[in-house]
Amino acid sequence: MARRDGVGEDAADTRSRRKAGVTKRARQLRQTDNEAEALLWLELKRRRLGGFKFTRQFPIGPFFADFACRERWLVVEVDGSQHIESAHDRRRDEFMRSHGYSVLRFGNVDVLQQRSTVCETILAALEGRIAEDVSAPDLRFIHAPTSISGTDISK
Repeated sequence: MARRDGVGEDAADTRSRRKAGVTKRARQLRQTDNEAEALLWLELKRRRLGGFKFTRQFPIGPFFADFACRERWLVVEVDGSQHIESAHDRRRDEFMRSHGYSVLRFGNVDVLQQRSTVCETILAALEGRIAEDVSAPDLRFIHAPTSISGTDISK
């Protein structure tokens, strides 16, 4: 018989549904946030942006999203200059899109220097006012059409 405190020989029955190590890896990533990610988190946490809930370092398949709004199926990534035109990031974005998530990417510099504009853009994506792919030097949006509808396409 398993004990409620999870101690004893049947403690394995109380284990998480997550793959081993995912929570530990997400925690490590949160602890190593760069300045831009930390500042953007101040705007996103506790439903401060339009009442939408965000999670940091949310696992999606083998990847971790910097920020994710699961309610609206939106991932927000904050990247350094080394990510511009990265083939790895493009594959990552397509993986997330194939799992129903739209992906919005900003550079660290934009978050540091134009945080209010970044937040306005995130809010526009959350509200469905951006509904097609966008590729610009300072912004990339990969739209997953079913993500904003609220339909759980992961089933």
